[in-house]
Amino acid sequence: MNIAKYFSLIKFSHTIFALPFAAIGFSLAVWYAHYPFEWRLLLCVLLCMVFCRSAAMAFNRLVDYKFDKKNERTENREIPAGIISPRAALIFVILMSVLFITTTWFINKLCFFLSPVALAIVLFYSYTKRFTSLCHIFLGIGQALVPIGAYIAVSAEFAIVPIIFSFIVLGWMAGFDIIYALQDEDFDRQESLHSVPERLGRKNALLTSIGIHCITAILVVVVGIIAGFSWLYWIGAILFIGCLTFQHAIVSPTDISRVNLAFSTTNGFASIVYATFTIASLFV
Repeated sequence: MNIAKYFSLIKFSHTIFALPFAAIGFSLAVWYAHYPFEWRLLLCVLLCMVFCRSAAMAFNRLVDYKFDKKNERTENREIPAGIISPRAALIFVILMSVLFITTTWFINKLCFFLSPVALAIVLFYSYTKRFTSLCHIFLGIGQALVPIGAYIAVSAEFAIVPIIFSFIVLGWMAGFDIIYALQDEDFDRQESLHSVPERLGRKNALLTSIGIHCITAILVVVVGIIAGFSWLYWIGAILFIGCLTFQHAIVSPTDISRVNLAFSTTNGFASIVYATFTIASLFV
């Protein structure tokens, strides 16, 4: 089996978006709520995130491959291009799902019992474009499970601070997914698929994304105040909000040529920097 083609199928490099928030959730439990640190547990958390995201991404590619084949932007993806067969993709999804649920067994009972629910949420997202323009919110909900999931893995309980971080992830992801969907506005309309750009048009979609990111920025400030983080957190917060602002500065209703810069480079930088300063603030 050629591992590289599966890494390409699931866009493994995009794991960098959510992975730093898993680190935030884990760190909050250990250095903010003072639960014991365990390397084994950290490894399990990281594996769970990778397995769950891999299952979700491969499933998304699988259920959408007929649309991807019609779309000039996506026709060269692994399944429509014949690099990976639908059957092989399905086997991969099942394998990643089993590995995810199995790994949660070695964390704690709460994580294990909640794992099928989490998996169902992230897989369900792939169908949402077929019936609702709120598909971007569903994507955000799936990704929002990362920080609270990592916190529960250590603590086996819920807490307000990691929940707020989950809402930050939800807003951040949903907002930039609307920007990313601008590329398929006409295709979605033609194929009766739903998205905010398809429903509202390019200008109003961008305004919606701005509104969601404004709420996200407010939550970034709120969690810093509630948690009483040190000055290091506020450096990360300013840089993170700056990245949100930059995304909207380089994409406009008349020019979406830099969508990939806003999506990949900016968001990867934003998540790493924000997580780094947030975690560092726990030690000061």
